[in-house]
Amino acid sequence: MNQDTICAVSTAPGAGGIAVIRVSGPEAITICNTIFVPRTAGKDLLSQKAYTLRYGSIRRGEELIDDVLIALFRAPHSFTGEDTIEITCHGSVYIQQQIMQLLIENGCRSALPGEYTQRAFMNGKMDLSQAEAVADLIASTSAGQHRLALNQMRGGFSNELKNLREQLLHITSLMELELDFSDHEELEFADRSELSALAAHIETVISHLANSFSVGNAIKNGIPVAIIGETNAGKSTLLNVLLNEEKAIVSDIHGTTRDVIEDTINIQGITFRFIDTAGIRETHDAIESIGIERTFQKLDQANIVLWMIDAADASQQIAQLSEKILPRCEGKQLILVFNKADLLADTSGLIPADLPENIQTIFISAKQKENINELQDLLIQAAHIPSLSQNDIIVTNIRHYEALTHALDSIHRVQEGLSSNLSGDFVSQDLRECIFHLSDIVGEVTTDQVLGNIFERFCIGK
Repeated sequence: MNQDTICAVSTAPGAGGIAVIRVSGPEAITICNTIFVPRTAGKDLLSQKAYTLRYGSIRRGEELIDDVLIALFRAPHSFTGEDTIEITCHGSVYIQQQIMQLLIENGCRSALPGEYTQRAFMNGKMDLSQAEAVADLIASTSAGQHRLALNQMRGGFSNELKNLREQLLHITSLMELELDFSDHEELEFADRSELSALAAHIETVISHLANSFSVGNAIKNGIPVAIIGETNAGKSTLLNVLLNEEKAIVSDIHGTTRDVIEDTINIQGITFRFIDTAGIRETHDAIESIGIERTFQKLDQANIVLWMIDAADASQQIAQLSEKILPRCEGKQLILVFNKADLLADTSGLIPADLPENIQTIFISAKQKENINELQDLLIQAAHIPSLSQNDIIVTNIRHYEALTHALDSIHRVQEGLSSNLSGDFVSQDLRECIFHLSDIVGEVTTDQVLGNIFERFCIGK
């Protein structure tokens, strides 16, 4: 694969002020030199120094395609580790297509999705976890997502895994050294108490990394917030207010919302995924019944639940739905939202005294947009997202999480083996399994199929 020279438009599809076309591979400089005419005679690309720009034009014979800037990077000091050219041209789609066609005519081929980053990985410019962070960085839409992806791309996670593997290799080497001299019982290279303490430390670090996935997943994919309640409680109105658009149909007719409606919004740097659901009520309508069933499914999947209650009918709605809602909200953040409070002269006494202490309450008017900012503050508190620094290591990738859980199982078996004086060859096998799963994260033992699944989700040009 790395013997080919590839090209792709690396800027977003469509017309713009400028566009960047990236060429990478062993013939990148030679191919681009055949279609580039420098403004200053004798200053071709073959003699151009690395990390410099050159101004000139792209031509097909005598036909001028565009005036461009050429940036040149020589192997191995480039993103891909190969000779790389970046052509900055005007952003006309026609110009982009003409330059791409010229490059292909002269020996390039179109790059596959993620092929530049894959080549960077294959050429040792980054490990697999860093390569995956490139895609996360491009897709980031909030400060939290950006910070986590940038830290991982710069090697924060990789360095932590490197330290773990070095410690595991130290244990393994001592255990296997004993096995090599098993016929000399008086020789002991591995103090079991020291190894147990080291295994306990490694178990703590891996557990911390694995447990951080719940926070990382929430930051990366958005915290799911289910908006539930009876029909006409104002759920769809609240969704529209939070999203600042008419996402859901609002009417006085009971059962208007029959299916789940989802959308995301960024509040103070945290992404929330709001889920408007069908109103809960007794109904003989088959379609509405399916919608209500989905309501409870989304309730089970949510981290935060907004129980919308018509303030004018609060006591009756709470009495009717408590048995259906409260048991499903154990372990979740539940906020009782008393809506249409603007229609009441007095809201005192509406909050039941026997509600669990961990349930938050707030009075709002979704229609009049009253106390919406206060509700957003409650959502931020309920999210329980810790303050993150640039050096915090948070796992956001499901593949990494699965590998960490397997590594955790292996180190648990190591601890059990050490505590029960199990034979060293069995303990060493579990140690090697733990190292294997940690190495899988950074791509040291990853199969081509896994690599294909990872990089095919990248955009073309990166």
